[in-house]
Amino acid sequence: MPDASPALDDPPAIAGVGMTEFASADDRSLIDLLLAAAERALADAERDASAIDSVHVGNMAAEAFNERSGLANALTGSLGLTDVTARRIENTSASGASAVQSAFEAVAGGHSACALAVGGEKMSSADTATATEIISRITHDREYEQGVTLPSFGGLAAAAYLDTYDADRRDLARISVKNHANAVENDYAQFRKRIDVDDVLDSPAVASPLRLYDCCPTSDGAAAVLITAEPTADAVTVSACESATGTHAVADRTDPLEIESVRIAGEHAYETAGFGPGAIDVACIHDAFSILEWLEMEELGLAPEGEAWRLTRDGQTALDGALPVNPGGGLKARGHPLGATGVSQVVELVWQLRGDLPDARAVDGAERGLAVNVAGFGNNAVCTLLEADA
Repeated sequence: MPDASPALDDPPAIAGVGMTEFASADDRSLIDLLLAAAERALADAERDASAIDSVHVGNMAAEAFNERSGLANALTGSLGLTDVTARRIENTSASGASAVQSAFEAVAGGHSACALAVGGEKMSSADTATATEIISRITHDREYEQGVTLPSFGGLAAAAYLDTYDADRRDLARISVKNHANAVENDYAQFRKRIDVDDVLDSPAVASPLRLYDCCPTSDGAAAVLITAEPTADAVTVSACESATGTHAVADRTDPLEIESVRIAGEHAYETAGFGPGAIDVACIHDAFSILEWLEMEELGLAPEGEAWRLTRDGQTALDGALPVNPGGGLKARGHPLGATGVSQVVELVWQLRGDLPDARAVDGAERGLAVNVAGFGNNAVCTLLEADA
């Protein structure tokens, strides 16, 4: 197993962030979405595009959804850039955070002074059946051939968790209720609507015991961050950005509730940053299915094994709780444009740590944040730790 990255004397910082509103359908092209997010990040940083010397685009499936490739080149052209490094990064549903990691490593390694990481996906171009088929291809070939889908894995994991621990079905529903409540005040969220536990339990079945309101939607949207070697006074430090793979075939895992990639990426990130889960004030967790919020919290040490549900039931993961989780609504309510999600998690944390948000959706006094973006059902994970500038 590779070691964590060494701690940096002067870690890179995020000077600017921006994103588009996430929506079930956006009339803009994928390139236009990426450009809008990039321009908002530049405006936030008060920098011109000419400051950028590397561009890192996270996207999962532009060819399948939009019959489009060459995203990095098209974006640099739209920004009016030449003589820069530009590449696209694909890591299924963790493509966004992988783009952030690529930009972070470029700056940390001295290859770039100002790196733009932007992620996006335009999923509305495909009908539901086509989108389902595209996403199903994330799974191991053997599992795909057997017709096993990501919602199936989510349902199996949820059933195993509820059977193993003292949580009940209503506790699981409270995750979606919380994340919808958080999204109400988020102008960028796809679903700005409160729901209650009964709404979750009465929604259509997807993969027992998961129902429609336990699952994230398909979305259009983009998000961007500008990472620099010379931060401004209000910049947020990237203390660590680490990734790890896990067992690809879910059926080969010894424990159906274990997400090895999340645990390892988190351990490496804590080691690099020099602080652990007890120092985290706010977290953005990859809740593509409600059960993943509990599983990932436990793998990251944010809750003891089999105890994450208690934090939800007791309100500790609510916006005003001891450890707010998914204050922007998470994938469930903010939306999940595949290539944008990992970047949007970082954007949300930057807003929280800088104190940019209105009181109705701000985490009071947050100084350190964690984001985890997951590929597939834990095949790969990227964990990013941020700190407010002291």
